[in-house]
Formats: sequence, structure tokens, C-alpha cells
Amino acid sequence: MQEETITPPVRQPKPKWLRVKLPTGKKYTELRGLVDKYDLHTICTSGSCPNMGECWSEGTATFMILGNVCTRSCGFCGVKTGRPETVDWEEPEKVARSIKIMSIKHAVITSVDRDDLKDMGTIIWSETVKAIRRMNPETTLETLIPDFQGEENLLDRIIEVNPEVVSHNMETVKRLTREVRIQAKYERSLGVLKYLKDNGIKRTKSGIMLGLGETEDEVIQTMKDLRAVGLDIITIGQYLQPSKKHLPVKQFITPDQFKKYEKIGLEMGFRHVESGALVRSSYKAQKHLK
Repeated sequence: MQEETITPPVRQPKPKWLRVKLPTGKKYTELRGLVDKYDLHTICTSGSCPNMGECWSEGTATFMILGNVCTRSCGFCGVKTGRPETVDWEEPEKVARSIKIMSIKHAVITSVDRDDLKDMGTIIWSETVKAIRRMNPETTLETLIPDFQGEENLLDRIIEVNPEVVSHNMETVKRLTREVRIQAKYERSLGVLKYLKDNGIKRTKSGIMLGLGETEDEVIQTMKDLRAVGLDIITIGQYLQPSKKHLPVKQFITPDQFKKYEKIGLEMGFRHVESGALVRSSYKAQKHLK
């Protein structure tokens, strides 16, 4: 009897609108050389961001603090999960020096979740912003923060140093939150953004990924929920699977659909809407200050 052979499913090829040109340009080449020479750590390089060339050419880069091991295990994220390293108390000065060496005009700072720490990393967050301002007084800042479990006293540390933009990503719609962001809560993230806005942060920002199985109505409802807490800036991009262990892409969203969400968002009253397949959290970040 002949054995039955099982053909594995063929992975859907990426559509043409997800293909990008290799980054080029004088500014990009200079920054690439500095990153390699001084062994600087940016999310742009470690995450192989498709917009790296464009952002670096405009003098924008994203740095990750508090290590590269996260205490959470989100289904979409390629960052390692496990027991994080000890806190490097010299990190704020190191990041500030990196920004100075690279002559960065606008810096985006993000971090892994550090639920293992009593302060959840907020002291390092605060000291990093202070060090950057001290060493780079002309550099503007966006902080892309975790939820800090919604603890208002911890969020106050970010509010006190008052970055030009404070961002916290919703990542997905309410129905999919438990699957996509296992240890996060939809309402808690909305609460974080509301608390920031209510307590003096002038520009708040959030991002969502599409292609995880959400419906158009769910995306629009998420946008409405974000506007209801006073959000100024929203980024909407295509989810791409980091590895076979992560959640699969359910759908590739068309450029026309992204344009539709942009139009809807602007009509809702968002100050800025970045909506496109290759859009990521810090895409065109410097423009959001205008």
C-alpha cells in the first residue's frame, strides 16, 4: 500500500507593495558607519526595519533600553522572552552619547517590558531622557513606553520629564488583544494614554498592526476608542510574521485600504495619521512634532 504524502501549505508570497529598495544616501551611509564603528544599538538595525534608510536620512533613529530580553511573550513580537539581564545604570549616558555621536535630530526611545523590576524600569527611562537632554539639547524626543501595568505613580516619571511625544501601542483590536498581547489589556492601554493626556503630555501617540484577522469595523472602533482618550497621532501598518513560532499573517492589507483608514482617521480629528503597509511605530516620527 502506497504511503500518503502530505504537502505542506505554501506560504503566501508577500505582495509587491511590501517590497522595499535597499537604503542609500550620504546620511544613511554615515550613520551606518558610526553604528558599526561604535557598536551602537538601534531597533532600526536589530529589527531590520524597512524604513531605516528613509528615517536615518532624515536624522531620526530608535534606541531600545533596559536590555533585549522581555518579561512578556506577545504573539507578534520577535524580541526574546525570558529572564532579563541586570539593569545597566550607565545606560542613560551610553544612549545619550550614541545620539551625540550620530548627530540625531529626533530620537525615539523604546524598551522591553520589565515587570521583574519594582519600578518596571521607569527610573532608567527618566534618567535616559534627562541624559539625552543634557548632552543633546537640540534633539527632540519620543518615548515609546510599555504600559507599566497601568501604575499611575510610574507613569508620572515619564510625565515629569515631559518628552515631546509619548507613545504607547495598542497593537491590535480589542477582540484580538488577549491572543496578540497575552499579558496586556485593551482597556488598560487606553487608560494609560488617557492618563498621559490628562496630565500634561501635549502629543500622545499609538500604533496598530493589521493582518491578524481583524475586521474593518473593529479597526474603526479602535480608532474611535483612541480618539475618545484624546490621542493625537496614530500609526497603522501591516503585521509581518517574525518567525514560524509567531502568529501567522491572516491577510495582506491593500494600499487602498490603508488610504481609506488614513482618510477616516483624519476625519475623526487625529493630528497625524500614518497608514501604510510599511508604516512602523516611529515612521516619520520627526514630522509628528509639527
